[in-house]
Amino acid sequence: MGNVPAKKDTEQKVVKEFLARAKEDFLLRWEHPVQNTASLDQFKLLKTLGIGSFGRVVLVSHRESGSHYAMKILNKEKVVKLKQVQHVLNEKCILQAIDFPFLVKLHFSFRDNSNLYLVMEYVPGGDMFSHLRRSPVPVSMPPRSSWPSSTCTRSTSSPEARERRHRPAGLPAGDRLRFREAREWPHLDPVRDPEYMAPEIILNKGYNKAVDWWTLGVLIYEMAVGFPPFYADQRNSVSENILSGKVRFPSHVSSDLKDLLRNLLQVDLSKRFGNLRNGVGDIKNHKWFATTNSIAVYEKQVEAPFIPKFEGPGDASNFDNYEEEENQISINEKYAKEFSQF
Repeated sequence: MGNVPAKKDTEQKVVKEFLARAKEDFLLRWEHPVQNTASLDQFKLLKTLGIGSFGRVVLVSHRESGSHYAMKILNKEKVVKLKQVQHVLNEKCILQAIDFPFLVKLHFSFRDNSNLYLVMEYVPGGDMFSHLRRSPVPVSMPPRSSWPSSTCTRSTSSPEARERRHRPAGLPAGDRLRFREAREWPHLDPVRDPEYMAPEIILNKGYNKAVDWWTLGVLIYEMAVGFPPFYADQRNSVSENILSGKVRFPSHVSSDLKDLLRNLLQVDLSKRFGNLRNGVGDIKNHKWFATTNSIAVYEKQVEAPFIPKFEGPGDASNFDNYEEEENQISINEKYAKEFSQF
């Protein structure tokens, strides 16, 4: 028993050293961004995987290597009209700078006269929420939900995520959280996904990383229960439910999970887990995660509780079908100044 504190101190030292190295590597890549690492003619567009506010995500194959990727095609005009230029530029910089097992990798980025392209790692497992809809019971009822929750907690507390945040995380319809051993948290669409909005955003207050921990609470609740905690038929009712902070739990939700969620879905920022003196430690050290070895999860030594089936690297059977559209490219370059740094 006397060796237990020493072992714990050694583990904490290893983690701190790793975090310091990871942060240094991230900043190096952040401060030296690269541009136009490929071109559209190097890829064959195969199938639309999802549709978002600015464009769509398409399964593509690299003509030379045969490798498959998920190509995010963003329409410049739509990005400008929705005043999301800086957000998109930040997204590209963050994706190219991160190197973390539970965050999707960016392999190529480039632009043409009409569009911006982010060519990312293809995750064939499909849309997580499609799996939730098809399941007769929540996909991740405790203790199974602690595993994906742990990967999200790790991702959100990684040096990369802590160093650069540019807008609240969330799960929009066309670009949702996909199974890997985990995946990035795509951006929140406040029109289509009000259930994930933190109260301080609804009230038009300034916000910080605390919105990410609120969103984590919504995500854990939905994985454990099968629907969001503040769901309502009318958008205004959703906002009212969020601002009230009142959360109801089905009988199968354990007392430990209730305690964690009440502290994550805390309207008062001075009491919200992740935003207190101990930071993410209050979440990772919570009793609900007691049986989860977060270091083993990070090293991918823990088997995923649910593994989607797919036939091969180019299989898109786990994704919904969308009407295909021809990729339109203008003869003249649009918004050259706005996206000169892309």
